[in-house]
Amino acid sequence: MTPPRVLTVEDDPAIRRGIVAALTFAGYGVLEAADGAAGLTLATTAACDLLLLDVVLPGGDGLEILRRVRQTRPTLPVILLTARGAEQDKVEGLRLGADDYVVKPFSVRELLARVEAVLRRSPERPRPVAAITCGEMTIDLARREVRHGDGSRTELSEKEAELAAYLAANAGRVISREELLQRVWQLDPRGVTTRTIDMHVMRLREKLGDDPARPSRVLTVRGRGYAWGQ
Repeated sequence: MTPPRVLTVEDDPAIRRGIVAALTFAGYGVLEAADGAAGLTLATTAACDLLLLDVVLPGGDGLEILRRVRQTRPTLPVILLTARGAEQDKVEGLRLGADDYVVKPFSVRELLARVEAVLRRSPERPRPVAAITCGEMTIDLARREVRHGDGSRTELSEKEAELAAYLAANAGRVISREELLQRVWQLDPRGVTTRTIDMHVMRLREKLGDDPARPSRVLTVRGRGYAWGQ
């Protein structure tokens, strides 16, 4: 079995060498870059299973690299390396889709534990979905519309389409409101109301023709969140 490959983008030579040595000793394959330009190129083109990304880089901002990576490789797990006290970088990184962050200075044990945890979760990350077929109904996510069996069409808003795509891509497990806020709305769920998610679910059900009293497509799992009906 091929070991997971980790791309490390870090401009400090000593820190980068330490990360590379630790990952190699732990059995991971390793790619490395010392600046933002090289990091962006590798992050968007190289075969890797996880990205360790320093936020402050010469030749390119780490958060901008994260933004570009999420556009081209939405399922690639990303761990940010941030300076102590850089709370805004952490919040913005999570909003942009980072999976975790490690605060400098960090121990090898902590770093390896976070890499292992993120990789363990990564098979659950959503895969891109172009269209969803539900009996005689088709949800066209590119056109953001529902094509019903009788030939009629219903337009979806951008968030309604993204919500349907995320739920369908994760069919088989319950998605919490907090996860939806982070992954679909790109918001830090701490301190944010989840009422907007419930309203979008209600409108999505209406457009799918899902009975709100007994829904079969967007299911409510009491106390846990929502799931896509099988």
